[in-house]
Amino acid sequence: MSYFIGADLGTSALKLLLTDERGRILKKVGRAYPISFPAPGWSEQSPDDWWDAFVSGTAELISGIDPKKVAAIGVGGQMHGLVILDGDGKVIRPAIIWNDGRTGAETDYLNNVIGRQTLSEETGNVAFAGFTAPKLLWLRKNEPDSFARISKIMLPKDYINYRLTGRYCTDYSDASGTLLLDVRHRCWSERMLEICGLRQDMMPDLLESYDVAGSLLTSVADILGLPHDTIVVAGAGDNAAAAIGTGTVGNGRCNISLGTSGTVFISSDAFSVDRFNSLHSFCHADGGYHLMGCILSAASCNKWFCEDILRTDDYTSEQAVITDDMLGNNHVFFLPYLMGERSPHSDTDARGTFIGLRMDSTRSDMLLAVLEGVAFAIGDCVEVARAQNINIQSSSICGGGARSELWLKIICNLLGTKISTVATDQGSGYGAAILAAVGAGAFRSVDEAVSVLIKKEREFVPDPEISARYREKYNKFREIYPSVKNLFKIIK
Repeated sequence: MSYFIGADLGTSALKLLLTDERGRILKKVGRAYPISFPAPGWSEQSPDDWWDAFVSGTAELISGIDPKKVAAIGVGGQMHGLVILDGDGKVIRPAIIWNDGRTGAETDYLNNVIGRQTLSEETGNVAFAGFTAPKLLWLRKNEPDSFARISKIMLPKDYINYRLTGRYCTDYSDASGTLLLDVRHRCWSERMLEICGLRQDMMPDLLESYDVAGSLLTSVADILGLPHDTIVVAGAGDNAAAAIGTGTVGNGRCNISLGTSGTVFISSDAFSVDRFNSLHSFCHADGGYHLMGCILSAASCNKWFCEDILRTDDYTSEQAVITDDMLGNNHVFFLPYLMGERSPHSDTDARGTFIGLRMDSTRSDMLLAVLEGVAFAIGDCVEVARAQNINIQSSSICGGGARSELWLKIICNLLGTKISTVATDQGSGYGAAILAAVGAGAFRSVDEAVSVLIKKEREFVPDPEISARYREKYNKFREIYPSVKNLFKIIK
């Protein structure tokens, strides 16, 4: 029996898990690390903090088991972050991570000067502030000395793989979020590299997520206490890895993630682009493609409102007083744009907004509005897909927010579709472990692996009356952002 390590390199913590060939989770370990905010709207992290977390977390993970049984490692990680190395393989500056909002001018330049049509033709996508290419343009303008020292560019989880194997590589799913990849043809775009002042030799090798990147460096294997022949697969961006972990592979499958950010992930056998590039067109970790809508604040909205505003971490008690008759009847609305918004608005200036407050508004009304606001933002992404004649009849759902039955009920009734959780909801870490198992030969394909390992747990079915109320309320919600968006530029 072989073991597999799956890692989820998240925004605030690294989560590691150990699985066997049957997909059973034998152990889990977590390691937190800090985020730096050097200026308003900026977000940075030290790649060395990620590596230290991986080393110490792995030591705890394999304690008490036979390390010789560990066959492979897979890492899923936060996307879009910019990690730059010099000619000696050393980190030049802290990583600018996915939710950093400093690149408004660079994003505008790409979309309006280079042009959205050119970007879409070259990459299948348009520019968003969190993407890697705008970060590189910002760096070239504002930190030219650092830019001039760049030898290699990589994404956060690729830095872990580089430290493990010594190889500069990435996978197609993560590379899709850089705005440097020609997603349709699965290669780096020469035009985009030229725009950003880059050379091909700066870019990492491109691999499928289940391809073997290499084996552990001897020195690293000794530090980790693992066999020298332990393989490392290329891994995947966190959303693609999480989709693998929920069985969202093949054509027409859907997964919703309620993590710090929120995503709607629709897998496909073929490349496609929606009319306005409101959804991302990315490569998938199963070797195919996917459409993805990303909202920048999801479960983080609930955390912010409960912990920072209500001063409680008892989420369950706060939600317990919200009854079915309140769903869709709430007079309070909330725009969940605490970090700006990506899909479908692409607005770095957008901010969280309560509207409809009255003298009789209660804390429960406001909490419900927060949960509904996130659900409505997810609904915005789903509606874009439906406008492309994509029929989403059901969806799996994962992430920390999926532990709330109330939230799942809201989303289920808003979308009018069945929503199901999976028995093993461990996000991208579990998907990364599955990719490791495929790379090690335990399964012939990703599709075979998920058909064996992924099982449904709870299923939610829409209630016609609640769904009707939410359709009416959602139509009102859709009028709010267009009405207030110009105010965000005034108050920023």
